[in-house]
Amino acid sequence: MVTLNFGRPGSHVPTRVRPTVTHSLRSLTAFLRSPTGRARSDLAEMIVAWQPAIRDLATNSAKDPRKPRAAYDAHAGEKPMADPQQTEALIATFRADHDRVKKEVQKAVVGHEEIIDGILVCLFAGGHALLEGVPGLGKTLLIRSLAQALQLKFGRIQFTPDLMPADVTGTTIVVETPSGRDFQFRKGPLFAQIVLADEINRATPKTQSAMLEAMQERSVTVGGTTHQLDKPFFVMATQNPIEQEGTYPLPEAQLDRFFFKLEVGYSTRADLREILARTTAGTIDEPQKVIDAETIIRHQKLVRAVRISDAVQDYAVRVVLATHPRGQFATPLVNQFLRFGASPRAAQTMVLGAKVKALLAGRATVAAEDIKAVALPALRHRVLLNFEAEAEGRGADEIVTNIVETVPTAAADFASR
Repeated sequence: MVTLNFGRPGSHVPTRVRPTVTHSLRSLTAFLRSPTGRARSDLAEMIVAWQPAIRDLATNSAKDPRKPRAAYDAHAGEKPMADPQQTEALIATFRADHDRVKKEVQKAVVGHEEIIDGILVCLFAGGHALLEGVPGLGKTLLIRSLAQALQLKFGRIQFTPDLMPADVTGTTIVVETPSGRDFQFRKGPLFAQIVLADEINRATPKTQSAMLEAMQERSVTVGGTTHQLDKPFFVMATQNPIEQEGTYPLPEAQLDRFFFKLEVGYSTRADLREILARTTAGTIDEPQKVIDAETIIRHQKLVRAVRISDAVQDYAVRVVLATHPRGQFATPLVNQFLRFGASPRAAQTMVLGAKVKALLAGRATVAAEDIKAVALPALRHRVLLNFEAEAEGRGADEIVTNIVETVPTAAADFASR
């Protein structure tokens, strides 16, 4: 008789280890039941191969049978947070770099602090941002100032109705070489690390679609050849909501690829006075470069290492499911005014955005308040209103705000598990 002890009775078997143990037990069972059997040396080799997984499993279960997952996060590619002192140092560095970039951007942009914070969340979470507002509010200036504060390659695309996909991605041209004529690929403005897509809704859907692969896969395919983009890669797009003549609304597939949609409003009385003081006195302080690509990538990895409990993660899931009409968690306003709800990308966006918010608050774990703080910019462009909502003048912000206020942070059915 063979007995394998995995720790004390009732201990939980981690999901990442279970396939290895299950496969080993099946192999042993097949061997013992085999009429012919194998050489005994094979059995010995199998037992030796099982020992590390079984030993780690038993050790992990003995430490905490309820939470065996943490010891295997590194195996899954998710490095756990460091010891408390090192974690505090990493968080402090992150907050300092965030504040340095924000300070540089504010040298050129007056007010709009919430918009600046939203763009920086996109930056450190590795997502793209869509800025919407009437002309003259500083959308383009804000993005250009951010590019000046970062040691990244900057590219600008001014979208117009006659812009072609090759003008964005690049094209193959014929060049004269010493050995004769040759075809070479000339990169377009999309081959940058931070791309300003100005008035993106003025281009045709054919040209808009040229951005899809770059925004999702961080690559560009031209002529059957795929070119990888440099990391980090961000698209910061602007659009005008009031001029509809000669514009092409972004399709839902492309809207879904934007991490946040940020609505830029009018400046306050004090901000307008400051704008006039800065721009009419001839003394403009230009932003200086403060962090580079390597630092940004390091901070992005830190963001993904931030812990989020199952309960808080479930809250983000329920908020997304609440946007689905006639779903289990849908609110009355959702059932009445929405045609379609948010995709799984919305849940990913809220969790990553909440992790950035947690770090900025000096915490290494996500709270429900962090999810609430990013719900509106993460969801407003991912829900589709129906005709009744448009007829009654109901907006996406009203529906999303209602969801955040209605969905409880703790679920009774989840707590009972």
